[in-house]
Amino acid sequence: MATVALAVTDGMLPFELSLACEVFGADMTGSAASWYRLSVCGPDAVRVGRFRLEPDQGLDHLRRADTVIVPGWADVDTDPPAELVDAVRAAHDAGTRVVSLCTGAFVLAAAGLLDGRRATTHWAHTQELARRHPRVTVDPDVLYVDDGSLLTSAGKAAAMDLCLHLVRLDHGSSVANTLARRLVVPPHRDGGQAQFVTTPVPAPDNHPLAELFPWVARRLDHPLTVEDMARRARMSSRNLSRHFRTVTGTTPLQWLLTQRIRHAQELLETTDDTLDAIAANTGMGTATTLRRHFNRTVGVPPDTYRRTFRPHRPAPDGSRVPLSPISGGDLGPLP
Repeated sequence: MATVALAVTDGMLPFELSLACEVFGADMTGSAASWYRLSVCGPDAVRVGRFRLEPDQGLDHLRRADTVIVPGWADVDTDPPAELVDAVRAAHDAGTRVVSLCTGAFVLAAAGLLDGRRATTHWAHTQELARRHPRVTVDPDVLYVDDGSLLTSAGKAAAMDLCLHLVRLDHGSSVANTLARRLVVPPHRDGGQAQFVTTPVPAPDNHPLAELFPWVARRLDHPLTVEDMARRARMSSRNLSRHFRTVTGTTPLQWLLTQRIRHAQELLETTDDTLDAIAANTGMGTATTLRRHFNRTVGVPPDTYRRTFRPHRPAPDGSRVPLSPISGGDLGPLP
C-alpha cells in the first residue's frame, strides 16, 4: 500500500488540503486492489484557515512516504517555514515523489527542488514565483506540470486535476474515472503538455450536448462524422461546432478523437486485445492509424503505454512481477 503524506504548517490553504484528503483518503474498496495510506504531517497543532488541525505525524515522517503533497501556501509574500522547507527537501532527497498544489510551489522552490525545472502555480502568483526564483522555468498557462518526481499544479480546481493524474499514474484510468465520478468532477483535463491525461469531458448534464456525449461513447467503433453528431443533436453542423467550443473548448472532431484515444487507453490497460482489435473497437481502423494518433496525443506509443499502465501480472510461481515502466520523459519512474 503506497503512503501519501500531507505536509502542513500554519498558513496552509484549507481548500487544497481538503481536496487532497478527499482524493487520497477515499474509500475505494471494490474499485482498487489497494489504496493509499494517508497521513497528515506537521509540527504539533497547526492553524489552517480558521481551523485548528492536529497532524498524525511530525514533519520528519515525510521522508518515509512514497508521495508528499504540499497544499497551497497562503502568504506567498513571506518565506515558508524553514522546518517545512527542510523536511520537503529531505523527503525528495530520500527518493519521495513531491507534489505541490497551487501556491505550494513556493515551498518546493524555496527548497531548491524546482531549480532548472519547469513548474507552475496559481496564475495570480506566477510572476512572483518567477521573480523570487529565477532558476525556475515558470509556465503560467498550464493546469499542472509533471516532471517525474516533482509535480506542480495551478490553483484550486487544477489541484484536483493533478490529484486525479496521480491516481491515474498509480492505479490506471478506470480507477481514476470511478473516483472522479464519485467526486462529480471531470475525469480528464489536459495538463497542457504531452502526457497521460487527455482533454476534458464536461461534467455538468444541463448543456445542449448532454444526450449526445453518451450516444457517441456507445458508438466509438463507428465511423462517425460531424454531420452524424449534428443530426443526433438535432442541430446544424455550425451550431454543433459552436456548442462544442462552448462546452468542451474544442471542435467536435477533436473531441471525438479524444474519446477514441481515451477508450484505447482503457482497452490497453484492461485487455490483451491486439492493436488491430483496439483500433477497430475505437473507430481508428488500423493499428497504424491508432499508433499515429495515440503517440501524438499521449506522447508515447500504445505498446509502451500498455507496459506502463497494465496492473502487475502474476508470475508462474504465483508472485507478482511488475511490468517495465517508461524510463525518462515527463512521466519519470513509477512509484
